[in-house]
Amino acid sequence: MQNTQKKVHTFLEKWLDKSIKQYVGAMNEQNNGHLHELIMGGIEKPLVEIVLKETNGNQTQAANILGINRNTLRKKIAEYEIKCKSKT
Repeated sequence: MQNTQKKVHTFLEKWLDKSIKQYVGAMNEQNNGHLHELIMGGIEKPLVEIVLKETNGNQTQAANILGINRNTLRKKIAEYEIKCKSKT
């Protein structure tokens, strides 16, 4: 399990390093700021969608995998207007 976490962490670091360097390099005074919001919003919705799909819409299981409360997951489903099977 720890080896898998290390591989994922390393992959994410490399991907973020490349992506953020490209974004920062292309920034100008009109589009400064909001990098955190851009990255988190761009990652969180597909992450929730993928985990829900892999758990066949089981929100309790998905919340456990994501490490968040089921009510928080439901809030994110509503916020991102994610269509999913309504299993709990």
